[in-house]
Amino acid sequence: MGDESYNFVFKAESCYLHMVQEVGGTLTGEDGLVVKAEVEWNRWNVVLIGESGVGKSNLLSRFTKNEFNHDSRTTIGVEFSTRTVQLDTFTIKAQIWDTAGLERYRAITSAYYRGAVGALLVYDITKHLTYESVERWLKELYDHADPHILVMLVGNKSDLETLRTVPTVEAKEFAEKKGILFMETSALDSTNVEAAFQEVLTAIHKKVASREVTRGSISAVTLSSTTGTASEVQEERRTCCKNL
Repeated sequence: MGDESYNFVFKAESCYLHMVQEVGGTLTGEDGLVVKAEVEWNRWNVVLIGESGVGKSNLLSRFTKNEFNHDSRTTIGVEFSTRTVQLDTFTIKAQIWDTAGLERYRAITSAYYRGAVGALLVYDITKHLTYESVERWLKELYDHADPHILVMLVGNKSDLETLRTVPTVEAKEFAEKKGILFMETSALDSTNVEAAFQEVLTAIHKKVASREVTRGSISAVTLSSTTGTASEVQEERRTCCKNL
């Protein structure tokens, strides 16, 4: 399995050109970028999706670095960070992708759904409008992602209980109806952040063990050169399309 390789074709966007140049991929023709990828069963891509301002970036930084940025800016394009996680005797590298919630970046961010095995769909418990858009986000995810993707609905900013506009029961019932996981978190005070990611990763592990996840969605983009820079690039948080 170690010598097996696949090609992933992404729509031609300036963002992808920037990304592929960084990790050593090649451009093939006008209609797409082809990136050589090696199958790595212990590397899982998980996407954070939802409206802008719900706290996706701080959930990412809290889980991967145990940091919180009070002056967090709006994500432009896509950013990612990684963390190695031990699940029983199984070690995996979780590559968490923080996608922009703004409509103008939707064509870019939706392309990352295809390589994901898990997704955290985030809303702000103090802003009902961010919850009202959850169903649309879920449909968009299922339109582009692997059909077996593991999804958790996350109500973030639970530290702002006095400002709550989305009842826990309402969101929980919605998640149960859709057959997805549910948890409320606070990136600010760390409440349930670790638990949310751990639950998603554990559920993915069970799917992998039972062969419910397709081989293609488990694959990860890696640098095929011998310079050793791929791991350095992928370990660092990257911002895509900063100059859009």
